[in-house]
Amino acid sequence: EEQLLESGGGSVQSGGSLRLSCAASGYSIVHSTMSWVRQAPGKALEWVSGINGDGSKTYYADSVKGRFTISRDNAKSTLYLQLNSLKSEDTAVYYCAEVSVLYSGRMDEMARYGDSWAAYNYWGQGTQVTVSS
Repeated sequence: EEQLLESGGGSVQSGGSLRLSCAASGYSIVHSTMSWVRQAPGKALEWVSGINGDGSKTYYADSVKGRFTISRDNAKSTLYLQLNSLKSEDTAVYYCAEVSVLYSGRMDEMARYGDSWAAYNYWGQGTQVTVSS
């Protein structure tokens, strides 16, 4: 069974840092374009960041550019998201997701298309990030 398992969430003060991890099991994500998305209580899904299969290209939402860094270790079939300079508005459940092939060639447009679960094949159960001011 294909699974993505996120970890690393927690509660931090504004300005703090966290590192999220997403481990794939049951299948390989080596050739998969991956993304991190988040959902705050009562709010719509928001695409946060994406990375291509070999890690050579990364993409970020304007709201996190310069503060978050996406990376991957294909040998470990693991995706990461480094969150720095956290703000209260970053509070959300963060999910890693495999991008559908329909969108993997349109990563520059994910700010527009990535706010729907239809853009993804699989996603994990999420990890909570809470930032207090």
